[in-house]
Amino acid sequence: MPHESLEVLARGGSTEPQSGVEVPGPASRVMPCPADAAPAADPCRVDPATFDACRVTEALLFASAAPVRTSEIARVLPEGTVVVDVLTALREQYKGRGVELAKVGNAWAFRTASDIADRLTVEKVRRRKLSRAGLETLAIVAYHAPVTRAEIEEIRGVSVSPGTLDILFEEGWIEPRGRKQVPGRPTTWQTTPAFLDHFGLESRNDLPGLRDLQKAGLLTPTRGSIVAPADDHHDADTAALTNTA
Repeated sequence: MPHESLEVLARGGSTEPQSGVEVPGPASRVMPCPADAAPAADPCRVDPATFDACRVTEALLFASAAPVRTSEIARVLPEGTVVVDVLTALREQYKGRGVELAKVGNAWAFRTASDIADRLTVEKVRRRKLSRAGLETLAIVAYHAPVTRAEIEEIRGVSVSPGTLDILFEEGWIEPRGRKQVPGRPTTWQTTPAFLDHFGLESRNDLPGLRDLQKAGLLTPTRGSIVAPADDHHDADTAALTNTA
């Protein structure tokens, strides 16, 4: 064995040639050279024409408030462009990012990635103003519960739209109490604890009487339907009143 080889073995080295770089220091040792990590190929940069088509499609989808149909995308691209290939390339480019290209029927749109969508949810309280029919129906249920829809219509003097009761039910202000033991067994309605909580009442006994409503300017005496039940608490024996608010 040559003299140089003995010195290499004495240092714990090898006589075989190695590729690498030598790190300077007190004890020189050979470090392997890592392979250069090749960057992921951008599918939209295959050629200038595809790159341009991807840019135009990307701008169109971001600028549109609604999903864009494939035929509409084709109109803004050069004639002969294979739209499906452009969309596939663009979809691959956004894969794994916060925004992804999604197909909605025969249309396309950018959507938040499904794995992070729940972290971006914003809850807003939407307040809806009740119509006059809704307010009158709610007042009748509050004062006359348990009351059926036919009884509400008799008191109001007009028919009650099914949607009116549905809205009050969805708001959580009225609820079914049961069925009245009469032919047809109609459903009866009553107010809920949520109704009392919303209007700051402890119980139905805290509902204002007719005199209180009249003093507040919400009612005026007229001849016609009865708005409140006939009992002493609500002063129904004083006058027949209707809501003029």
